[in-house]
Amino acid sequence: MATTKKKNLALVLFLGLITFGLYFVLRKSDTKKSMLREWTDAIIFAVIAATLIRTFFIEAYTIPTSSMEKSLLVGDFLFVSKVSYGARIPNTPLSFPFAHHTMPFTDDTKSYLEWIKLPYYRLPGLGKIKNNDVVVFNYPMEDFRPVDKQENYIKRCVAIPGDTLQVKESTLYINNKMAEKPLKMQFRYHVVTDGSGFNSKSIQELGITEGGPIETPGEYAMLLTAENAEKIKQFANVKSVEPYIENPKSVDTISMYPHHANFPWNVDNYGPIVIPKEGATVQLTTKNIPLYARLIEVYEHNKLTVKDSTIFINDLVATSYTFKMDYYFMMGDNRHNSADSRFWGFVPIDHIVGKGVFVWLSLDANESNLFKKIRWNRMFSFITNYGVTRSYFLPIGGFIALIWAGLSIYRRRKAAKA
Repeated sequence: MATTKKKNLALVLFLGLITFGLYFVLRKSDTKKSMLREWTDAIIFAVIAATLIRTFFIEAYTIPTSSMEKSLLVGDFLFVSKVSYGARIPNTPLSFPFAHHTMPFTDDTKSYLEWIKLPYYRLPGLGKIKNNDVVVFNYPMEDFRPVDKQENYIKRCVAIPGDTLQVKESTLYINNKMAEKPLKMQFRYHVVTDGSGFNSKSIQELGITEGGPIETPGEYAMLLTAENAEKIKQFANVKSVEPYIENPKSVDTISMYPHHANFPWNVDNYGPIVIPKEGATVQLTTKNIPLYARLIEVYEHNKLTVKDSTIFINDLVATSYTFKMDYYFMMGDNRHNSADSRFWGFVPIDHIVGKGVFVWLSLDANESNLFKKIRWNRMFSFITNYGVTRSYFLPIGGFIALIWAGLSIYRRRKAAKA
C-alpha cells in the first residue's frame, strides 16, 4: 500500500510540474507581446514539447562502442521507443534540458538537481520485454547517480524473468534450448596465415574493424561474424580459422559476476542461473548469497549482513527472499568484446529505458570522404531481433519530399489568394 501511494504521488508531482510549465507558456495575456517575449515563449514551448516527447515517446541515441557489432555499428544513430515498455517518470525531474547526467562542455558538473526525488513509476506500455529485444537501459553499477541519470547502455536482452540461462563453450542456452543467434553475431577467431599479412582493402570490404596480429608471426586474433570467418578461410594465404573458446576449467572469478569462488565461470562457460522474477522466492544459503546480495541490498534497498554463516535481512534471520522486481540478463552481439551481464549481473526493471527500433543515420568514423562517411545502406532501417532491415531511405525520403512539395504548393496558393 505504501509503495502504491509513493508511485501515485510521483505521478501527480511530475504531471503537476509539466502542467505548470505548459500553463506558463500557453497562458494568454491582454497586453501585446514584444518580439523578445514571443521568441522566449516559443523557445520555452519548444523545449517543453521536446522534453515531453523525449521523456514519454521516443529518444535519440548514438552507438558509442562496438559491443553490438555487427548488428549495430559504432556511429549508428538510433531512435529508442519509450512507449514499447512504458515510459518511466523521471527520478530527478529538475534537470537541464537534453543533457543526461553532465552539463554540456563540462566533465563533472551535474545536469540535475536532487531537490525533488521521485520513486520509480512506469506508465503502461505497448508490451513487455521479450527475448532477443535490443534494449537501452541505465548501467546498473553507477550507484553514485540516480537511476535515470546513470549511463545509457544498449545490449540484447537474452533472458527474461524466470528464464534459466547457461553459456556452454560460447553457445548460449535458454531454458535448456539453444538460443536464437543474431545474424551478425561476432566471436574472436584465431587466424593463421603462411606468414604473410592481409590486404587492408580486402579487410575493409568485409567490414572487419577489430583485431590484428598477435605475438607469433603469421597469427592473428580477429573478431568475425560466421560469414566473414568463412570468407577469410578462402584467402589464399590463410591456413586455418578457428574460434577462441575459453576452457571451462579456466575460471575468472575476478571478472565474472558475481565475482566469487563459489561461481567458477568464464566468458564462454557461464551459469546455469535462474533470472530473478518479481514475486519469486529463492532459498538463501551462504553459497548462493553472492549471486543475490546486490539485488537485495542495492536494487531493493534492504540491509544485508552475514554473521557466522547466518544471513540477516533488515536485522532479521533470513533463509529465503522474495524479489520485489523483475530482472533481465543482457549480452552484446559482439560476444568476445562486450562488457555485459556476464561481468556485472542482472538489470532491474526500473533501469530499463526503452527499445531500439530505428536507425535514422549511420556515420563511419574511419572515412574522411563525406559521401562515403555516410552508411547509406543503413539509413532509415529498422532494428530487428536478427540485425537491421534493408534501408528505407529512398521510399521514406521520397514520401517526405512529396509532403514538403505539397505544403509548399498549398502555401503559395494560399498566399496568392490573400
